[in-house]
Formats: sequence, C-alpha cells, structure tokens
Amino acid sequence: MTRRTPVAELLFGETDATPFSTDEATLKSWDQARACLESTPKAWLSTVRPDGRPHATPLLLVWADDAPCFTIRPGSRKSGNLALNPHCVITVPGETLDLVVEGEASRLDDEAELQRVADAFKAKYGWELVVRDGSVYEDGFPGTPEYGFYRITPARAFGYGSDGLTATRWRFA
Repeated sequence: MTRRTPVAELLFGETDATPFSTDEATLKSWDQARACLESTPKAWLSTVRPDGRPHATPLLLVWADDAPCFTIRPGSRKSGNLALNPHCVITVPGETLDLVVEGEASRLDDEAELQRVADAFKAKYGWELVVRDGSVYEDGFPGTPEYGFYRITPARAFGYGSDGLTATRWRFA
C-alpha cells in the first residue's frame, strides 16, 4: 500500500469566531497523528445503522500496511453496518493529541494482508490470531471464533491539541 501524505491545515481561520489558534506554527504533523493511532490502547469506531442512526463502540486498533486496522466479529452490529455503508469514524484520545479520523473501512481478504494485521495484533496486544483458509480465528477461545480484519482509508482527519487551543485538519488526496 502506498503511503498517502495528507495536507495539513488550520481547522479555523482568523475570520472564524473561535478560541482556537490561527497560528500555522501550531499545526500538528501527520507523523504525530500516526504515532497517536499506533500507540493508542483503545479507539472508538462510529458506524451508521441501516436506519441511519449512529452506532459507536470501543475496539482495539493496530497500524499495519500504513493504515489503521481493526478486527470485529462477522455477526456484530458494526460488521453489519460496514457491510451496508463503509463510511466510519475512528476517535482516539491521546496525551498530546485527540484524533478524529473519517474514512471508509474495507474488509481484508488477502492472506498476506491478514497475516500482517494478525502479526500487528500479536506485537501490540499479545493477542494470537490465526489466519487459516482466508479467515481469521482465535484458537484460544471455546468454539474458535472467527474475526474479520478491516482497514480504514482516511478521507480527512482532525487533531485537537491537549492545550484546548490548537486544531489541525488533514485532507487526504
């Protein structure tokens, strides 16, 4: 996967009535945002239900193939939501940067990609997931549950500094 470097810009301008900084020196780099995504112990995924209502849930997030990835059970509400509408939002609280990443989630099915994501889960969380016959399983649980791996392709992201006064928007081409 080719790394897409987003354009960073201030979220608010001088003409906006806002307490946020309009000093371009306060822009956060995408590397800072990526580090926040890579290190977070937990993220929140927001999806859209078939009737249009929002659905939010916590999940584990890893960075693999230069993108945020997560795993969910195929029969879950969020899995059904993403099957009908791939648009989603990931939110991540951080010590120096809070993030909101808007994009589309796509389910992975390539065995090599599945294995890289499984390896990322093992490295970050110590969670042993097994890739077998194009699917992902947890052999350590009764019934050997199946999981799906998803990758988020960001469309835009927003970062808010811990000072409460700085905000950056990243737009992806």
